[in-house]
Amino acid sequence: MSKRQASEALEDLVGSPASKKSRFDDYTKSLTPSANGDDNHTNGLQRIEDEEEGDDFDDEVEEKAPIRQAAPTAGYDDLYLDTIDRNVLDFDFEKLCSISLSNINVYACLVCGKYFQGRGPKSHAYFHALDEDHHVYINMSTQKVYVLPEGYEVMSKSLDDIKYVSDPRYTRQEVAEFDRKPRTSRTLLGKEYTPGFVGMNNIKENDYLNVIVQSLSHVSPLRNYFLLEDLSKRDELVKRTSILFRKIWNPRAFKSHVSPHELLQEISLRSNKRFTLTAQSDPVEFLSWYLNNLHLGLGGSKTKPHSSPIQHIFQGKLKVESQAITAKADASDRLRFEESTQVQTDISRFLLLTLDLPPAPLFQDEQEANIIPQVPLSLLLAKYNGVKAQELNAQRKRYRLMHPLPPFLVFHVKRFSKNKFVSERNPTIVTFDARNLDVGPYVEPDPSHCQPGEPIWYDLVANVVHEAVRQKEDVADSAVGEEKKTWKVQLRDKSREGEWVVAQDLFVEKIREELLYLGETYLQVWERRDRPRVQGGSNGKGKGRMA
Repeated sequence: MSKRQASEALEDLVGSPASKKSRFDDYTKSLTPSANGDDNHTNGLQRIEDEEEGDDFDDEVEEKAPIRQAAPTAGYDDLYLDTIDRNVLDFDFEKLCSISLSNINVYACLVCGKYFQGRGPKSHAYFHALDEDHHVYINMSTQKVYVLPEGYEVMSKSLDDIKYVSDPRYTRQEVAEFDRKPRTSRTLLGKEYTPGFVGMNNIKENDYLNVIVQSLSHVSPLRNYFLLEDLSKRDELVKRTSILFRKIWNPRAFKSHVSPHELLQEISLRSNKRFTLTAQSDPVEFLSWYLNNLHLGLGGSKTKPHSSPIQHIFQGKLKVESQAITAKADASDRLRFEESTQVQTDISRFLLLTLDLPPAPLFQDEQEANIIPQVPLSLLLAKYNGVKAQELNAQRKRYRLMHPLPPFLVFHVKRFSKNKFVSERNPTIVTFDARNLDVGPYVEPDPSHCQPGEPIWYDLVANVVHEAVRQKEDVADSAVGEEKKTWKVQLRDKSREGEWVVAQDLFVEKIREELLYLGETYLQVWERRDRPRVQGGSNGKGKGRMA
């Protein structure tokens, strides 16, 4: 195919670009000094410099960063504070950056509630402030509030309520009034709640932990220790327990419930995932692990008695008498069991006492009664009277409590048993009176601590109750449906004499004292008092008074 001929020569076209050589010659001529002086040369150079400076200035305008300030501009102290949304703030979750997952130098955005690391010009919080136009952040360690990207600290008193919710602090007078003066607080939405009796979030399957934490938070000496002492240099488990206890008793909370997520993460890590939020565990096993690790975290020793507040509050002494049982064949080749004449006596220490339930009956009686048997608490405590013997591992053992008794006694009612084939639950109901439990008959006499025959009174503080719920609601499958364990705790309100509260996850409501024993009691915490009450009790022998 032939080429099309041009109608005009390229050099004749108007506006045709000059060649590279001619352009260079023209440029050098403009820079050559003229006979009138160096004005043209100077003007040319000045023009080039001005153009270069103009280019640099444009670049600076495009890449200029926000100005960092040490203090707010005069008259703008409360700038951006109106953007804070207190309804979305939740400081119960683990303090991890939502982007880097780091727990170092974490800030919380007071506009959206998310956690970010750092506040420097290259930090995640800084970029979040630029991208989302969220400007107010609080340091989760120091409780200082900053405005980003400017970087100055906010000193406004209007933020004190947020700082208090993030890290509540109490005086000794405030703590002393918890058990003396009834108090009712309100949330941001106006809902009433009582400090210390708040719901606890069941994230998935962590209700076994909720009931233990709720119970321990009402053990007055332990609660006061975690609320008042400076534990910032202690073990991480101790610090997270302290902050959770302080939030449970917070009288200025934004919400009427708390979440144990931060504590759960530490417990899961420390226990090698033995106790997690995704799988049910036994509350007594968790309590034993929890108290021992708190004891070590508070500087306690495994060999020294009373080396931490945990031992001071819960640890007691138990006298154990053991007799070996031997089997011998007599002359007629019959097997005979004989007790050893030697009695070995040991002193052991305990944090909780196990109470054994009698076997549940397999069949109903003639009148179809006693389907769910009942047993008084005093009958279970007879295990520790020093007379009743139990056979275990070819030995006959007798138990008896010894002085001095601990300020708090923890009873574990053993309901569950396992064998090679199945796990069984004993539904027997334990009847008791919540006041005036006399422990004197089960203690070795010691005149230096208590006169013989003098009663030793204990009052119930917390009662953990088990409930069995079938997972399948279908009638056809109900016979073979598996039972799911759920837990709730009954707590005594000391500031309101005679009033009790039942807490199950986020639900908190009042319950009558006479109805406490109707559930399947699994764990109890009793507090010792020095003087008996005027009202008479049943010493653990009755079912409680029905109104």
